[in-house]
Amino acid sequence: MALRILFAFKLMKHIATICCIIFGLTAQSSEATKHFLHSRKLAAIVPSTSPILDYHNGALLAGPRAVNIYLLWYGTFSPAQKSVVNDFLSSFNARSEAPPSVSSWWKTTDGYKDESKSAVSNLVAISGQSTNDYSLAKNLKRADIASLVEQAVSSSAFPADPRGIYLVLTADDVFVEDFCMNSCGFHDHASASSGNNNTRLIYAWVGNPATQCPGLCAWPFAIPQFGSQLGKALVSPNNDVGMDGMVMNIATILAGTATNPFDDGYFQGDARAPLEAVSACTGMFGKGAYPGYPGSLLVDKSSGASYNAKGVNERMFLLPAMWDPSSATCITLS
Repeated sequence: MALRILFAFKLMKHIATICCIIFGLTAQSSEATKHFLHSRKLAAIVPSTSPILDYHNGALLAGPRAVNIYLLWYGTFSPAQKSVVNDFLSSFNARSEAPPSVSSWWKTTDGYKDESKSAVSNLVAISGQSTNDYSLAKNLKRADIASLVEQAVSSSAFPADPRGIYLVLTADDVFVEDFCMNSCGFHDHASASSGNNNTRLIYAWVGNPATQCPGLCAWPFAIPQFGSQLGKALVSPNNDVGMDGMVMNIATILAGTATNPFDDGYFQGDARAPLEAVSACTGMFGKGAYPGYPGSLLVDKSSGASYNAKGVNERMFLLPAMWDPSSATCITLS
């Protein structure tokens, strides 16, 4: 029997939006907008007080089983660009890497526990990849992201996996609703059925900001789109501002999804536009961060690139701070 996927689009429902790297804007939150308007131009980079993420008694993507990642590449990505993301995701399980590393960054999720005291899984696996050559053209609505996942699952490109995160990555020539206006990506979930079994599938989206809004979604590797234009952009570690920006936003998405997959996990504020594990710490990358300054970072001597985490294949990445439940503060790698 053919697999039938029934997606219930929840427009105006929670779409846990990645805060723009500089401003921390969210798509459905009037309160977030008010906060922004009453702040200094860059005040949303670092909260003035440490946020508190409450647990709302829901499910997490807890261990011991891995969190399965299904990558849907929408549009044109070069092999080199794909390798940046693949190496980043492969680095989650690289325990041999000495800190600071991608795996040591993810270890902060150990503090996020569900009602049975099970922590978020420390294993992340790439379980499938598929390419879509602009089947819905180059202007997408948010609902189209779910449609792309529905299409991939119903065509058996991906299995219907309740432990999976279906991550749609759009190329730099694809325009997605609200991209560069108040989000760099989001995650959500949809109902699905196969035979007599009903489940919920988790999907997410991150766009390549290289040509559309590097100053919003790839900062500090680009001059801020707003605020002071006098500073210098940092050198990106993988020689691709768009892809290094995507890595920062994918990291934000994965942490938020694992700790709040169904709107009732760990978050602060309105469930429709919450502050989550990383978005609660927007703009913080190193110690001493403040509005407009990402903090103290490591610098590669040969390339001059700034980074704070090492990964497989000698990769370097810049990863945002994550809220730590044990200390109730945002912690950075460097």
